[in-house]
This record gives sequence, C-alpha cells and structure tokens, in this order.
Amino acid sequence: MSDPSPVRPAAPVLDVWCELQCPDCRDALDDVRTLRARYGDRLELRLRHFPLEKHKHSFAAAQAAEEALEQGKGWEFVEAVLGRVEKLDREGEPFLVEVARELGLDAEEFDTALIDGRHILIVDADQAEGKAIGVSGTPTYVIDGERLDGGKSQEGLRERIEEIVDRLLAGQE
Repeated sequence: MSDPSPVRPAAPVLDVWCELQCPDCRDALDDVRTLRARYGDRLELRLRHFPLEKHKHSFAAAQAAEEALEQGKGWEFVEAVLGRVEKLDREGEPFLVEVARELGLDAEEFDTALIDGRHILIVDADQAEGKAIGVSGTPTYVIDGERLDGGKSQEGLRERIEEIVDRLLAGQE
C-alpha cells in the first residue's frame, strides 16, 4: 500500500565552516541568525569545524560544540562562545565548561568529553574535508556547490546565500 501523503523535498543545506575563536565568525553571527530566522526549517544550517592553528583553544572549542550539539544546544553554545572570543582566548577549556553550565548542559559530561576526546574524529573529518574543498579561513559558507569566503569580507554574502536558497526553494515547488 502506498502512502498518499506528499513527500517533502529535503531542505537545502548551508555548511557554515566556523572556528569558535575567530573574531570574523563572531561578526558573521548576525547573518547566521538572520538566515535561521528567515528560513527556519526550510534551510538546514550545518556547523562545520575548521580550527585554525593560530588559535590555541579552537580545536577544544570545536569538540565542545559537538558535545553541545549532542546535548541539544549546539547553536546556542556556538553563539555564546563566539560572543566572548576574548574570554576563550584568556581562559581556554574552563571557559567552555562554564558556558555549558550557563546553558544548562551537563557540565561534568562536557568536561569528560573534552578529556576523552570523543568528538576528535568529527572535528578532524570536518577540517580535512574543508581543506579538500579549498576552505582556507573562517567563516566560509558552502551551498549548492558554491563556496563563499567570509574571512576576507562578509559584505554581500548573506544576500548571495539568500539568492541561492530562494532559487533552490523555488525549484522544489
């Protein structure tokens, strides 16, 4: 017996290559918030990790973001950390656990995840994929095969992303 309900096409995916110790990524937060508000569940925003060697806490922050995602508050964690990159610069991993606690996450599990490295493979895989597709800085966006580099300038990027998303959504109708 066939199901007569219409099959909803998959939402377009916007990969957001980010580094949680990056001031440019903090500056890009407004655009990400605007995209989330405009499209809701019609656009899937995927956080992709691209920790840069020049930021000593970025790899731990990427792992922490994965633990926050696992505990159900990935984007909230990302926004909270990016909003205080200077504090992450100064305090490192204890700050990441503090943010988890502030958000009501299981801080003890969070700390354990940073110690046992359970999310290292995800971060390594993202970083390797980023390098393979030409990501060299953050933020970088990839949608419908197009890479948009926000590390040089955010100017016009949200508008370009919206053009692509609108085109992709129109093609689903």
